[in-house]
Amino acid sequence: MARERIDTQGIGLDAGLAFTRWLTGAENLHYGLWTGLDLAAANLRAAQEAYTEALFALLPEGADLRILDIGGGAGETARKLLALGHRVEIVVPSPYLAGRARANAPGAVLHQCRFEEFAGRGPFDVCLFSESFQYIPLELALDRAAGLLAPGGRIVIGDCFRAEGFVAPPVDAVVGGGHPVGAFRAAVAARGLRVLAEHDVTEAAAPSVELEQGFFHVVGHAIGRIDAELARKRPWQHRALNWVLGRFVSGRKRARLEQRLYRNTRTAAVFAENNRYLMTALEPPRG
Repeated sequence: MARERIDTQGIGLDAGLAFTRWLTGAENLHYGLWTGLDLAAANLRAAQEAYTEALFALLPEGADLRILDIGGGAGETARKLLALGHRVEIVVPSPYLAGRARANAPGAVLHQCRFEEFAGRGPFDVCLFSESFQYIPLELALDRAAGLLAPGGRIVIGDCFRAEGFVAPPVDAVVGGGHPVGAFRAAVAARGLRVLAEHDVTEAAAPSVELEQGFFHVVGHAIGRIDAELARKRPWQHRALNWVLGRFVSGRKRARLEQRLYRNTRTAAVFAENNRYLMTALEPPRG
């Protein structure tokens, strides 16, 4: 019988949520916008609130919108939308995140599934992707979202895209990701989607990666100290541990981990060079 694949992406999201909740008191998983803010952990919540404000500026005017929050994380965005008087449904696949979304946004209808499997019914005034668009096949995301909208409804996206000409390095040194921005714009044009707004906030979002890298450096420092102590005082245990790591963890994964913990390749400048962070509002053609 084939072994079930370990959901490393889900584990990473859950761990990131726990850390962010500890640091900021809120359960936001998205980037922040750092314009006018010093890059410091103490300012992360303010940066994330600036992000949410910019995203909500793309919503249609008026209250009582019916909004589908696709990949709604821990429900923080849905909670804020409910507080503004909107009706919200959340799509989230992770059982842990679904539990947090129920706790944070009890007034929302929750669908624990991938968007590809979503069986709910529209029409919605807004299909919202807040850093979830990149995890869904490009054409499927646009087509399904457009098909769920009410007349005059819109697709709102805040997410990272790969810049034109991006070439992946041998080791994953480049933070970010998402669909190629050229492919995204071509898919939008091919469907006749009207671009109501498009804001490139790459430079404002980029410092978030350096804050994350600083956290990994703290973890790496602790691991390095433990490793040095084991090598000096428990050499046979140190050799055994290295053997286990070499036996069960591939060289590529070890290189990626070492890079995250000890190096400075994931910087705001590298992010801005290889990614475009867009906040976009799209409207399907009418009639």
